[in-house]
Amino acid sequence: MQLTLLIIRTMKNNCIYFLILTVGLMLSCSEDTIEENGIGSLDGTVVDAVSKTPLANVKIVTNPSSSTVFTDVDGNFLIEAVKTGEYSVQAELEGYTDAFEAVTILSEQRSSVSFELVVGGDENRAPKVPELLSPENGASDLEAKVEFVWSSSANDTDEIVYTLQLRNGTTNEIQNIEVVADTMATVEKLRYGSNYFWQVTATDGENEPVQSVLGQFSTTTTPENDFLYVRSINGNSVIFSGGNDEDADDENTGEINFNEFQLTSETYNSFKPRRNVETSKIAFLRTVDGATQLHTMNLDGSDIKQVTNAIPLNGFRVSELNYTWAQNGGKLYYPSFDKLYSINPDGGGLSLIYQTPDGSFISEVSAAAFDDNLIALKTNDSNGYNVSVYTVRLSSGTIEQMVYRNTPGAVTGIDLDANGSRLVYAKDTSGSENTQYRQFSSRIYIYNLNTNSEALLNNGVTEGLNDVQPSWSPSEGEIIFTRKPSNLNSEPEIYISTLNNFSNDDLLFTNASMPDWE
Repeated sequence: MQLTLLIIRTMKNNCIYFLILTVGLMLSCSEDTIEENGIGSLDGTVVDAVSKTPLANVKIVTNPSSSTVFTDVDGNFLIEAVKTGEYSVQAELEGYTDAFEAVTILSEQRSSVSFELVVGGDENRAPKVPELLSPENGASDLEAKVEFVWSSSANDTDEIVYTLQLRNGTTNEIQNIEVVADTMATVEKLRYGSNYFWQVTATDGENEPVQSVLGQFSTTTTPENDFLYVRSINGNSVIFSGGNDEDADDENTGEINFNEFQLTSETYNSFKPRRNVETSKIAFLRTVDGATQLHTMNLDGSDIKQVTNAIPLNGFRVSELNYTWAQNGGKLYYPSFDKLYSINPDGGGLSLIYQTPDGSFISEVSAAAFDDNLIALKTNDSNGYNVSVYTVRLSSGTIEQMVYRNTPGAVTGIDLDANGSRLVYAKDTSGSENTQYRQFSSRIYIYNLNTNSEALLNNGVTEGLNDVQPSWSPSEGEIIFTRKPSNLNSEPEIYISTLNNFSNDDLLFTNASMPDWE
């Protein structure tokens, strides 16, 4: 589990002093936000910790650096024109221990801090007990990346080392994170749906360590991820959700395999996930007693229910079979040999809605979101070849438009756009037909059903690579697809290509295939 630690070194006086380090981060329900390139200001007061007398000529500096100022006779100071952001403010005065405070500068607002300086001394003292600041005790629904903040201070010149102990209350897994001098740490990739406990220990190497109280928080049950996909683990296909790193500077510097969340168990073979936005359900295929059955589950992987039973999906290679949501999530269409069936998501209402006139197998089906009467089909023989791709008007059961008829080579991943005017698919341009169903040069095409024209998605894929399983993005401005080398048993990866910018494909997930983006 990867840990990211933010470490800020404290500054030391050349004279003998006590070091007090107080970094606070206040959680607030205010709707104020930190605006980039905004300007605010900072004021404050400095007094003696015991007598409360104002202290003059105290040097005030910030990190990151802004203006350096000194307090007036009343212990007050003001720094104008400070860029918005988070700062550590330091107060220095000879004979006193330096003090630190954290502050957030907001655009066109004045922030304030106050210091109580302690007179320095020579005796060695233990650090003060750390105070947990963030996350607040009992906080819930936190994301998998959490910033931990605490306050503490030294009572002499000894360097303070903090140990953040983080325990997963669900799995009892313990992480010990050492932080030198700083009072914050960021931990990533926490488990979703878990209860955590955290505690900070401070030690100066001279005295007995001191510990904070125990803090508790919980992570959110399910991340709001855009993508679904499949990864092979221990011989089974396992369904994951994942996100796009929106904090990246650009699409090519984002984190790969971002925010992954496992939805199905490794003990089952589950694949071909399809989300339905209207019903907030995920449909998928699972091998049950040797048969390929349709299932549904919630977006967090819970409440798995088998949909099909007596008539499972069947045809050429179950990994090449596909189904579709239809009628705003009210139906699922799926193939079984030369027949296409409709079934309700609860398993009822099974009916035959189409049968191929020549007995060819239906391998894939796609439905137009805004035309319940229009579907696209891909048919093939028992070896996966002699492919035909065409649209069907369900009300009449007739073929409306033929895209391919008995074409050589493999065709995969048909997907209609919402209006039913364009069809995306992948075709092996080598035309190879072999017993291993190996493809050598699969490329993505978009067929315009209004003009009967085909266009290659010129995304710069190189020789030796296959682009397969394409489908539209929700905006239909991008295509998501699987790319893998042409050799058998190669590791697949999931990419996005933007239709108006083919200079770079955006890699999203490694060792992943069968993407879905709704």
